[in-house]
Amino acid sequence: VSLGTFPVSRLKTEMDRRLSYSGKVMLAPMVRIGTLPTRLLALRYGADIVYAEELIDHKVLLTKRIPNPVLGTVDFVLPTGKCLFRTCEEEKDRLVFQMGTSDAARAVAVAELVKEDVSGIDVNMGCPKEFSVKGGMGAALLTQPERVKEILESLVEKINKPITCKIRILEKEEDTLSLVRLIESTGVSAIAVHGRLKGQRSITPVNCDILRKIAKHVKVPVIANGGSLDVTDYKDILAFRESSGCSSVMIARAAEHNPSVFRSEGPLPVEEVAREYVKVAIEYDAFPANVKYCLAQILVNDLETPLGRKLLSSNTLEDVCEAFGLSECFRKTEDRRAGLIHQLSSQESKALGYVLEVKGGNGPQPKRRKIEPEVSEDGTLELHVKYNRKDYPTTETPKSILHEYVKANGLGQLQYYTRERKQDRTFKSTVFLDGNKYSSTYCATPTSSLKTLMPPSS
Repeated sequence: VSLGTFPVSRLKTEMDRRLSYSGKVMLAPMVRIGTLPTRLLALRYGADIVYAEELIDHKVLLTKRIPNPVLGTVDFVLPTGKCLFRTCEEEKDRLVFQMGTSDAARAVAVAELVKEDVSGIDVNMGCPKEFSVKGGMGAALLTQPERVKEILESLVEKINKPITCKIRILEKEEDTLSLVRLIESTGVSAIAVHGRLKGQRSITPVNCDILRKIAKHVKVPVIANGGSLDVTDYKDILAFRESSGCSSVMIARAAEHNPSVFRSEGPLPVEEVAREYVKVAIEYDAFPANVKYCLAQILVNDLETPLGRKLLSSNTLEDVCEAFGLSECFRKTEDRRAGLIHQLSSQESKALGYVLEVKGGNGPQPKRRKIEPEVSEDGTLELHVKYNRKDYPTTETPKSILHEYVKANGLGQLQYYTRERKQDRTFKSTVFLDGNKYSSTYCATPTSSLKTLMPPSS
């Protein structure tokens, strides 16, 4: 028996394998954090479902899907050779891909590109960041119900995967309830709700009252988000699910600082978790800058320890491994990977040019990547480096060194912008030079980020 040209037996198998969002504990989507090593750790520690970091539709559509037999991954690679998104078989049945979009046609095109490698597709409709809102994405969609409907209905109709979205609550309760009713009507499989307004941050208690009302208001599973302020272990996660009245919960910050928060037996010490993170990063050749950034969040309270200082001074993945006593693991993995590379066909080697390089007559070898600046959402070049005053003579500061360098090389006028992070009264500076913006991801004193601005030769 068949339904058109699609066998009913196959249709039943596909439906049986569809991701269920009921009664689940999940890793929330987090920019920079939600890359492959964090997702795999969360799953291994007990998370039921993991969300990838939000990726913008325009950028995803520039990528090419490339199976990577050396790593056992599927990579989505930009024309520049940068791997934008990497996934593997271990997470495939429990991975949700989140996109930022404001257009139904682009949303469908992105979903078509990634659908064979994930189990669910999510649309970010709650991100309050300026770059997202200005692009008509994220929280901008909260007040555009017709566009929300068009995007979600298009995805539900054209993509044979569970479709979900993640929103924030609105100022008026009735507006929030009206929005979730509309979302449910599109045929989505679940709705994730961050229980805060778009202008509220993590220091504001999550609004469990409205979460309970939403959960009662719709029939699809509601996934509560925003409870990390009160979450330190698995029991707290279950308590948040109970107090929210929602079917499932997703955890962000608590998992960012310790992915083992999903362990029912209780979280592990952060140094142990960080070491496991490094092992996964080695296995899947994670990008050094991202490895360093994620580890700094796990060891956020230990960055002044000998281990923390070694991490902050690292420049390559090999440096990171040395800091954690995993140099031998790194070397063995590199040797094994080199053996796999030599077995590649010429066509495979060409396809994997973004992770290989040719060294003399030795054929292709794994690329050794240094920690290089990442481009933030607003175009700022950022490194995760901490300023240490003792690294400088008493007569010098990063700012004075930078001024001398700019003056000596005739690079023009420097401009600075410093902003305060209210919750912990730390500061972050950005320097503007020749049409570019430079900073670090680290917040401390007003001049702390300027050490990262020096060119390698200075």
